Formats: sequence, C-alpha cells, structure tokens
Amino acid sequence: MLDSLKKIFSNEIEPVSTTGKSDISREKSAGLYEKAKTYFPGGVNSPVRAFKSVYGTPLFIEKGDGSHLWDADGNEFIDFCCSWGPLILGHNHPKVREKVVEVMQNGMSFGAPTALENELAELILKHNKFIEKLRFVSSGTEAVMSAIRLARGYTKRDKILKFEGCYHGHSDSLLVKAGSGLVTFGETSSAGVPKSFADETIVVSLDDTEALKKAFEEFKDQIAAVIIEPIPANNGLLLQSKEYLRFLREICTQNGALLIFDEVISGFRVGFEGAAGYYNIKPDIITYGKIIGGGLPVGCYGASAEIMGSISPDGSVYQAGTLSGNPVAMAAGIAQLSELLRMGFYKDLNNKTEEFAESIQRFATARNYKLKVFTIGSIFWIAFTDQEKISKAEDIDPASMDKFKKLHRELLNRGIYLGPSGYEVGFISSAHTKVDLEKAKRAIFDSLDMVYNGK
Repeated sequence: MLDSLKKIFSNEIEPVSTTGKSDISREKSAGLYEKAKTYFPGGVNSPVRAFKSVYGTPLFIEKGDGSHLWDADGNEFIDFCCSWGPLILGHNHPKVREKVVEVMQNGMSFGAPTALENELAELILKHNKFIEKLRFVSSGTEAVMSAIRLARGYTKRDKILKFEGCYHGHSDSLLVKAGSGLVTFGETSSAGVPKSFADETIVVSLDDTEALKKAFEEFKDQIAAVIIEPIPANNGLLLQSKEYLRFLREICTQNGALLIFDEVISGFRVGFEGAAGYYNIKPDIITYGKIIGGGLPVGCYGASAEIMGSISPDGSVYQAGTLSGNPVAMAAGIAQLSELLRMGFYKDLNNKTEEFAESIQRFATARNYKLKVFTIGSIFWIAFTDQEKISKAEDIDPASMDKFKKLHRELLNRGIYLGPSGYEVGFISSAHTKVDLEKAKRAIFDSLDMVYNGK
C-alpha cells in the first residue's frame, strides 16, 4: 500500500487495464424490482432509487455495516451514499444501535413528551450558538415546510425567494423551477402543484447579486424569507463564496426578510454548527434533517426564542406531528451527536475527505481527463468538467451525465457504491478506513480510464 500511495502522491500512476469489469449479478435485485413495480409507482418509494439516470436495475440492499453495503445478490460495496448523508458514523454504528435497542425496550411511540426530547435538544442547543429553541419533526421536508410557514407568520408576508439548483423537499411552494429572465416567479416542476402556489415563490440564480437586488426592488415589502442551501448539494456541489452569503444576510436584514438556511445536508456534516458555523453567518431560521437522528426519520427547525415564539401553542403558527420527537429517533440522535462532539472528530473526517478528493484530482489531471472534484467538509462531488468553479445550476453540462452513467456502472462492478445520479454528491463517514479509501481510489482510477479510454 505504501508504494501505491507514493505513486499516487507523485503522479507516477501505473498503467491501468482498459478492459471493463463484468457486470455484477443483479438477478435477485431485478426480481425484487419487478415485483415492486406491482406495488409502487415505478417500483420505488422515492424516484431516484429507480436508477433511471444510470445503467441497470436498482440494487435492493439487505445489510449495511460500517462503510459497507450488501445487496440481495450478495454483492458487497464500499458505500459513499451513506443514506444520502446522515450516516456520518457509517452503517449500524454500535453505540447508536445499542442506544436504540435500550430505548425500544420501553416502547417505540407514545405521541407524548419524553425526557429523550429534552436530552437531544439540549445536546444540540448547547453546542450551536445560532439557534435558541427548536422543534422536532419527522423529515427534512417537513422541517423546511414548517420553517416557511413560520417565516410567513412571523413577517406577515407571503412571498418566498429561492434559488435555482437548491432543493428543499417536495412541499408545493418549493417544488418550483426558474422561468426565463433574471428574476422570475417559479414554474411548477411537478404536476399537482397549483400555479397560485408557484406565484408566491420567486426564483433566481445562485451567485448573482444583481438578481437579488432586482428581486427585492420588484417585490419590496412582500418577501417573507429567502431560503438557500448555504452549501447547495442536491444538484451537484454548487459552492457559494462567503462574500455572497454575507451579502445575502445583509440584503435580507435591510429588507426585513428572514434568511433560512436549509442545512438538511450540510448540518452536522461540515461541522457541528453546520454551514452557519463554517461561514460564521447567522441565519434567522435553520432546518436540519435525518443526521440528527442517526439516519432515522427525523428533522427539526430552529431559530431565536423570539421567532420560535410564533409557533403553536405559544403563537399562532400551527404545526404538529404525532411522530415528532419519536423516542427511537431521539435515542439514535443522542448517540450519534455525542460521537460528533469527540475531540478532533471533524478534523479527522474532513482531512480524510480532502486527501481522498485530492488524490482523484491528481490522477485525473495527470491523465488530462476533463474532471473536477469539488469538496467541502466530508462531502465531495465528481464533475466531468474543466471549470474551476461551478456555482450555478446552469453551469452544469447535462451531456456530462453520460460519462457519470459509465462511471457508476464501472464502480458498481468494482464494489463501489455512489448515489445513482451524477447530480448527487458523495459522503465519507468516520467508518471509512484507509484501506477502504485506498481501494475506492484504485477503483475510481480504473473506472475513469474505462470512461475515457474504454470500448
């Protein structure tokens, strides 16, 4: 391994075979998929799982442990999807599992308060200077939906401004895309979303200060909130500059609009305080997702005590949920977040990710491959581009996704699992070992050679 590392670091890359690996067996997964299509629309319960953007049928997963997954056909993979990010400790972490099993002995759902809610809330609030109170919900989508309602109720305004390329779940008012023009009302991106809902949502491009200025000029005193993924990671990794995010903070303050950071992906990923802490920018409301529950169905939104005072039963903004604060999810969250507070946890994880990304970039550069690896914290994105910066959705070349399809197939055949779309980012967990990452790098090198030179 030492010799291999020396060659990678020095750009002395060994020749790689241009013969593609045979496709892995998917016989059992394919059979399960055919059966699933008789039960579920498209055979899945979330669209991206259908593998429409990559080759082959979906893999049906049977087991996850540490950094590895096993599918129904017995194929083993090093997992860089991590349940779309929340599994920052990897699969089936013993401390999370033990805490969940302990709590489950006393029941799994009460629809009533438990001390576990207090414990997890205190753990979060004690180590996060950007929020004073929070409300647990059951998903990231629900957290964002509730944050939007809170912003409207608090400001007594109706319009929301969002950015093309940021995804905030599938609630109606945010399931919209930009029309043509610098500042547009959203156009519905799904059937079933009334035009009247989209008309309350303004959509502009990311990383465009002029568009923001124009939006506030056109809709002065009408915008309740601006919502952004401060680290946009649902449509590639569209990193924004700290200066741009500061400008966003300033223009919201000047116009009496609330700033919402959707940290469903970045929260607790790039640091315990998420992107707010990473950039040291205080939003008015923050939303978090399943990472606060060890990957179980949970989310939350938080803000100052004053803003959160608008939430029922203290205020007039109604939001409720039978499974909010579910004891099993709270238990998993307590165990997981306690691990994240260990000294050096994020430094080690982020350094590991940076070295992994830089090794892939060095290989691609040495081969003159048109490829850029973008990374922040423990998040990475492999983009088939020669652009040094991609900060807007429109900067992504759709044709580049053909190369990702090939890469995805080659990686599966070599035991590496990425999310089944070139627009999705990858994640590294504390469970990924040096051996895992070295094996993954070699698989990526081989696969890239196949993408660019294979038949």
